[in-house]
Amino acid sequence: MHETITLLRATDFPAIERRTVETLQVNLGYKCNQSCVHCHVNAGPNRWEMMDEQTLDLIPLVLSARGIKTLDLTGGAPELHTQFRRLVRTASRLGVKVIDRCNLTILFEPGQKDLAEFLAEHNVEIVASLPCYSLENVDKQRGDGVFEKSIAALQKLNALGYGQPGSGKVLNLVYNPQGPNLPPNQQALEADYKRELNAHFGIVFNSLFTLANMPIKRFGSMLISKGTFRDYMQLLKDNYQEQNLDSVMCRSTVSVDWQGFLYDCDFNQQLSLPVPGGRRHLRDLLEADLSGNTICVADHCYGCTAGQGSSCGGAL
Repeated sequence: MHETITLLRATDFPAIERRTVETLQVNLGYKCNQSCVHCHVNAGPNRWEMMDEQTLDLIPLVLSARGIKTLDLTGGAPELHTQFRRLVRTASRLGVKVIDRCNLTILFEPGQKDLAEFLAEHNVEIVASLPCYSLENVDKQRGDGVFEKSIAALQKLNALGYGQPGSGKVLNLVYNPQGPNLPPNQQALEADYKRELNAHFGIVFNSLFTLANMPIKRFGSMLISKGTFRDYMQLLKDNYQEQNLDSVMCRSTVSVDWQGFLYDCDFNQQLSLPVPGGRRHLRDLLEADLSGNTICVADHCYGCTAGQGSSCGGAL
């Protein structure tokens, strides 16, 4: 695995400051039932890192203390954490919107037979990975058999009301390019997804999020191995759009790693770039407000501001 941080640290990316924290994005651990080429956290079946219960119990306290209205759960496969459901129940009782970043195939893993029903019962918003609407492209990026399971999972979620008009159960899909390219226009690709998935499988969903691949971890290492890292970085810089600075997710989101430490975004977390001012922990948010703090930037930040922009909520 080639590290990319030494190639990213020296940067001319503009200085930015954060606003009020609206979303707490928590990585519950790196264990996953898949190993995807584009995964920026190197998640997989053999990863062991998982948040302990003492740290997890701080999450509802922080949500209440800071008045945060959205809890965004990610991984790995966040559902593999033994306390995932307890955390969802607790956050839901607080009136917090819970987002589950779901890889879809997790619905068919041992011990997850009733996961879809659980998510529907607690009105959890699902953000589901589906890098294409064709079998060949999905299996190439995520592994053999993933497309078939993903379609079956989406049909199961639809049957529970997800993505259906007026149901209030939100189902969003996520697209990542397969190579060193910027995502296509989000609105146009969403229309293609909706047409093809409905025509061939009867599937409906709310929105499609297009995300740029970040030049870090597996994807960054692949770029270095192929000698295309600098070309990809130049592509990002050449397509930088200043207006995207106003909407980048780090302005209103705090990222928390499996040990409870704080980062300005999920990508900084994977590059071990903590929030400025020293290493800070989830427990610090019980008293401290990060509003107005400087955001830690490096060259990978061009990935969020290139073209139409990219964030955990899709194009900016």
